[in-house]
Amino acid sequence: MIEPNASTLFMGWDVGGWNCDRNPASRDALVVLDAERRLVGKPWRGNLRRTINEASSTEQFVHGLLKLCGIDSAAHQAPRLLMGIDTPLGFSKPFIDLITCGVTVPTVGESSTNPYLHRRTEHFLFERGLYPLSPIKDMIGSQATKGMHVLGRFAPIREACGVWTDGQMLRAIEAYPSACKRSASIEALRAPFYLNGASMPGLEHIDAQDALTCALVAWAFEHRPHLLARPTADIDPVEGWIFVPEDGLRAVGPLD
Repeated sequence: MIEPNASTLFMGWDVGGWNCDRNPASRDALVVLDAERRLVGKPWRGNLRRTINEASSTEQFVHGLLKLCGIDSAAHQAPRLLMGIDTPLGFSKPFIDLITCGVTVPTVGESSTNPYLHRRTEHFLFERGLYPLSPIKDMIGSQATKGMHVLGRFAPIREACGVWTDGQMLRAIEAYPSACKRSASIEALRAPFYLNGASMPGLEHIDAQDALTCALVAWAFEHRPHLLARPTADIDPVEGWIFVPEDGLRAVGPLD
């Protein structure tokens, strides 16, 4: 496990598709904050595919990300990066069993309870008034495989359910900006980045705004962990977990 320290940087990654350079509306976006939640470098938006492909180690990957944001790695001694990533970072265990072993579930009901389409972490959010997307049916498979590819190459160790690391300089969790829209705690953390309703330079695009939210979730994961919902006992670690603010969830009740 990587111990937190003052040199930890918090990066939000709003994930675009593998070929998002062809999609002007939605691309990869990065935002980096320090331990005091100050913006470090500048927000970046584009396609990370080349940076991913050209890195042969976690260190090269991290330094490549920081370089895109105009951050001199040498200015941060042994920089450690905690990433909040906005894309599904796993598939459901029933779906994995279906495609790898042909094992089926007894019955399939509505979309929100379909064990092939959604992980338990997503069922958890459905039950609390949120509507997460499915990498199987909602055309975000490109983004999901991109995020999981990065974990497999640069943060392959499962430190805990929903937490991946290389054991030295990179940790990653899954974030969900839409779940933060009705969270007073996250909105309070976002407020300094908006003056009189206008965002700071570099945060004008929704991709960058979502990356900022992911960075704040990553910061909260380390500095205010009580704000975030934690994995329940029935979660299979292979599925991962979406870290969302507790105050953005409604009490458990019937699905809408």
